[in-house]
Amino acid sequence: MAHRTGEHARLLSGVQARRIAERRLRDEITRGAVVPGQRLVEPELGERYGVTRNSARLALDVLIAEGLVERIPNRGARVRVMSGSEVVAVLECRQVLDGLLARKAAQNAADDQVERLQATVGRLRRAVADHESLECWELIQEHHRLVAEAARHGLASSLVELLQSRVARHSFQFLLRPGRAQQALAELTQVVDAIAERRADAAERVARAHLQSSIDELLREPAEA
Repeated sequence: MAHRTGEHARLLSGVQARRIAERRLRDEITRGAVVPGQRLVEPELGERYGVTRNSARLALDVLIAEGLVERIPNRGARVRVMSGSEVVAVLECRQVLDGLLARKAAQNAADDQVERLQATVGRLRRAVADHESLECWELIQEHHRLVAEAARHGLASSLVELLQSRVARHSFQFLLRPGRAQQALAELTQVVDAIAERRADAAERVARAHLQSSIDELLREPAEA
């Protein structure tokens, strides 16, 4: 019993532990290490992430609120399975919000924020050339974060963040498809160019087009299948 107590004492607890478990589980879902429909058992998650069972439960509650995880009565928690139509619906909402944020960024971005956006696209170009898929994914997320910061529209930014968490896994899988990283680079370069040139209409248009390419690909899939 003393040994088990010692093991428990080494597990992290509190807000920091919940955030660690939340971040790591979200990352595993995004990258496909944990797949849709897979059961999520609190003691196992706690052991894997080095946190208490209660911290793992609280992390699950956060991801349930985001729509990534669901609780099934008498069966526990599992990674939520999203249909193609649900993913399309989320992307359509994001399309409107991303367009708004790009427009606002073209109107409100400070010069140093434009420079950071341009630098991020430059790093993305190198990552695409080197076929570094994970780095490409992280840089695309950085791009969206910088656009949201430059836009100075807190409500739209928080809504985009919530929606993105629901389709992060699908977005990551899209990026792994042949030619998709190159296409994303071209589209985001257009967004940054429009923001840098303060062309608000163009920034909104190309930001929406970036999401539309993913929507079109999803809508084609049933017919191709």
